[in-house]
Amino acid sequence: MKEENENNAQHFLDLIQKSRKGKFKIYIGMSAGVGKTFRMLQEAHSLLKNGIDVKIGYIETHMRKETHELLAGLPIIPRRTIFYKGKELDELDVQAIINLRPEVVIVDELAHTNIEGSKNEKRWQDVLEILDAGINVISAVNIQHIESLNEDVKRITNIDVQERIPDNVLRLADEVVNIDLTSEDLIARLKEGKIYTADKIPTALANFFKSEQILQLRELALKEVASQVVRKVESEVPNLHALRHEKLLACISSNEKTAKIIIRKAARLASYYNGSWYVLYVETPKESSNRIALDKQRHLINNFKLAVQLGAEVIKLENSNITDAILKTVEQKQITTVCIGKPHFNLFKVILSTTIFRRLLNKLSLSNVDLVILS
Repeated sequence: MKEENENNAQHFLDLIQKSRKGKFKIYIGMSAGVGKTFRMLQEAHSLLKNGIDVKIGYIETHMRKETHELLAGLPIIPRRTIFYKGKELDELDVQAIINLRPEVVIVDELAHTNIEGSKNEKRWQDVLEILDAGINVISAVNIQHIESLNEDVKRITNIDVQERIPDNVLRLADEVVNIDLTSEDLIARLKEGKIYTADKIPTALANFFKSEQILQLRELALKEVASQVVRKVESEVPNLHALRHEKLLACISSNEKTAKIIIRKAARLASYYNGSWYVLYVETPKESSNRIALDKQRHLINNFKLAVQLGAEVIKLENSNITDAILKTVEQKQITTVCIGKPHFNLFKVILSTTIFRRLLNKLSLSNVDLVILS
């Protein structure tokens, strides 16, 4: 009874805190130049006309004429000046925004990394702080900056995007709007000099702005926004039928690359199903802390951090029997889907023939738990 009362009190406290937070809107696009900043400034003008106290916290026009002209008439909060390595640089002034308390603040470049010495390492952390202060935020980000899509983006563009935001930041948004353009329209804008200056256009066309790449990035952006809509419907529309709440368990090893792929793909699945998820690492005696190589230990810690960033709860167990550890976790956490990596083909045949793997399959099938092998 006491525990039930505590849970009810916590639920009510969560509702109060949620109501005090600012609303969060994100404009998302497949690449630079689709018009995210332009749309944010248009919206700022519309809000201002309707008597809303809106201010520009940080905007990056890249000196694009049409976009830059929209700054006229909008109140701008001065940026914070920082001297770094002999240069004068500027950043978003979070404290100034909180002190001024506008109803709405526009904060561009959500994936930006702050200058060393700033209170927060990333701009998305600045935005969360502003939201916690009860101020509404409109921001923007490109699809290639979403953490769990990093491998997909690298495959499409051959670029390893360094500035990324956790998927959970996108899930916190009250509204996600996709700024969509066809690849033809985007390339036409580039050629007309509406995205980059003339000297940068040939390089852009030869590298990032290829039609086939743009089409694939566009598909990623459309899928992301579609999954956001599904999550919003599931969380806000009362269920007519009791649906199974998905709980995913991603099982990783000390193999750095495989573990990273499993974590990112499991994060996508959890996001798609609007479910909670866990990352399980089973430490066997041969990988105990006094036996495992230092570089493997470091990679493991980095992968645990990545999992937490993407919204997972990390579980680390010591057990000589990996199957037992997985089954125990499945039962304790009421897991609905287990995700494992796809081993090397020859090894896969060996595993399939073992009683250990058969036992895992049999136990999971009996308890109505799905098994997903991620490649």
